Amino acid sequence: MRVLSSKLAIILVFISNLLSSVVYAQDNQIIIGQAIDLSGPNGSIGRDYVAGITTYFDSLNTSGGINGRKVKYLARDDQGIPAQSVKAVAELLEKDKAEYMLGGIGAPVTDAVVSSPKFVQSGQTLFAPLIGSVKSYGNRVLFWRPSPEQEMQYIFSYFDKLGIKSVGIAVQENSVNQDMFQYVSNEVKKRKMQMSGIVHINSSPADIERESAALSKANPNIVIVVADTLSTGLFLKEFRKYAPRTFVAGMSLTNLDTLAEVAGAKSLEWTVFSQVIPNPQGKKSIVQIEHSNMMKKFRDEDLSSLTFEGFVVAKTLAKAIQLSKSGKDGLQAIANQKSTMDLGGILLTPHEGSYRMSSYVDIALFRKGGGLMF
Repeated sequence: MRVLSSKLAIILVFISNLLSSVVYAQDNQIIIGQAIDLSGPNGSIGRDYVAGITTYFDSLNTSGGINGRKVKYLARDDQGIPAQSVKAVAELLEKDKAEYMLGGIGAPVTDAVVSSPKFVQSGQTLFAPLIGSVKSYGNRVLFWRPSPEQEMQYIFSYFDKLGIKSVGIAVQENSVNQDMFQYVSNEVKKRKMQMSGIVHINSSPADIERESAALSKANPNIVIVVADTLSTGLFLKEFRKYAPRTFVAGMSLTNLDTLAEVAGAKSLEWTVFSQVIPNPQGKKSIVQIEHSNMMKKFRDEDLSSLTFEGFVVAKTLAKAIQLSKSGKDGLQAIANQKSTMDLGGILLTPHEGSYRMSSYVDIALFRKGGGLMF
């Protein structure tokens, strides 16, 4: 009986130690939260972004995590609704005890989160929201991607080389787009280009068609669209009736799948889009190969610019966490560092006071018959 009791005691001690290890492992996790659109207007953008983030953290956890701590990444669907995003962020901070927060999609959602009481109380820095409008939040938000102004500058510079001098603008007039519309208008004047005309996408379909027909008669070399994905699609659908081979340029947060659904795949020919990440299908850098291999290992989704952006955003955040010290935010540390950070072929050089990690911009255009070409 004594031998049995001794064995039982050993087993109980083993079980107790095992349970303690499990509890410690759970307590020792790094909780990263994100409220993002997964089923609303920008759901496909959000799902790709989350797929890339999840892939990196999954691959990181298989190799031991960060400084011996595994990452627990929690993504909540805010459906692109500001109030829903505020609620989800509050729950992630209070209930799940998230130590780091990744941002969602669009300025309205970001505005709501940054000004919400729970986020303000947390003292955290919101990292890498996807915003395509001119907006500054100071040190409360650290962007990964370059500014929309940088994207637009690249578009203008790219077409400058082709000798393009006449520009049309298609604009969805609202408070979010107004600053960028003004920026584009000023840039046309600054570069001494000819303004061919403006299409107001908020108008009725008949008015959009009429203004598109008038713009096509002015024969612009390029039309720059300042609008969300749906409005861009509505414009293209009408404009392509009259100008099937005029360049139309959009920005990196355009949802290309939705655009094709609204305007038709044929309408995407002769369209170009700024990109803030290298070709996800490319094999020129270590991080491109790493992203491709890990997506094949952990996910079923196809590679895209957003899965790649999510992947490198997560890799950047992991480096920030490694730099974190007691009482010091690692995100602020990398935002203020002077040296270049190499993610495996993607170089990040934060500029003082910009609160943006990357300045990389490229152009991708649709091939005839579909498919982006970088």
